[in-house]
Amino acid sequence: MPAPVSEEQARLDRDGLLDAAELLFYEHGIRAVGMDRVRSASGLPLKRIYRDFATKEDLVVAVLRRRDERWRGDLAAYVTRVAEPRARLLAVFDWLGEWFAGPGFRGCAWINAYGELGSASESVLHEVRRHKQLFHRQLGQWTSAAGVDPVEPVSLLAEGAMVTAAIGGSPEPARQARAAVEAMLP
Repeated sequence: MPAPVSEEQARLDRDGLLDAAELLFYEHGIRAVGMDRVRSASGLPLKRIYRDFATKEDLVVAVLRRRDERWRGDLAAYVTRVAEPRARLLAVFDWLGEWFAGPGFRGCAWINAYGELGSASESVLHEVRRHKQLFHRQLGQWTSAAGVDPVEPVSLLAEGAMVTAAIGGSPEPARQARAAVEAMLP
């Protein structure tokens, strides 16, 4: 009988599993990656994986939720380094441009998940909508502080830049969206 797993080891295993699943899902797509591939990449037995995540869908939701926290946290850390509200809003698009130009950029993980699973998974759809609402709210704080109202045009530029950069394989949409937002500034 195997020794019981400590809380620390369980946390490390869960983080490793989420890391492996996130990388595989983002790089290859959710539907293209089977649980055996997640098992191989994480080094955990399927029984252990299914103890933490009863279904692949549960794993996808956990991956998206954790990625959301990190993604929005990284964005906020970058943007809040800038003191002036107008420059802070423009920094959103500078950050997006750096993300788009980074190695392995394959577009927005939430848009990708929606594109693959759409309305077939209520829990994934909920997580996608949650992320987009939180990003919209975050963006709204910066647009309001910069004197731009409403947030929707800025949000649409950010979302459109994500899709266009992924399809076109270029960070240029971030610069173009930044210029459009700059033209909106009072």
